[in-house]
Amino acid sequence: MGASSIRYLASAALILAGFLVSKHQVSAQDCQSDLHNLVIQCKQFVLKSGPKLPPSQGCCAVVKKADIPCVCKYITKEVEQFISVDKVVYVAQSCGKELPHGMKCGSVTIPLA
Repeated sequence: MGASSIRYLASAALILAGFLVSKHQVSAQDCQSDLHNLVIQCKQFVLKSGPKLPPSQGCCAVVKKADIPCVCKYITKEVEQFISVDKVVYVAQSCGKELPHGMKCGSVTIPLA
């Protein structure tokens, strides 16, 4: 499978996660917006393929505003086939976003400091 196919599938999986969020309307509207913005700004930093890279300023701006615990609820096993939850955690921490210890993000539990 080529790199462009993997990127396409990863984007599709993240967009699918966005649609799942939309099913939980009222309080999830902000979460859906966060997820959409994270896909646009940060997907290249959380794809399973490729090296761990420091996130861009644009990505960090979105991460700092996002409700990461809400977004993490929608990282399914299907989504984890394309993204690295460890990279998600790395990006959040690199952007200065505090994540609650013991929080579950996909299949990963944020360790105690």
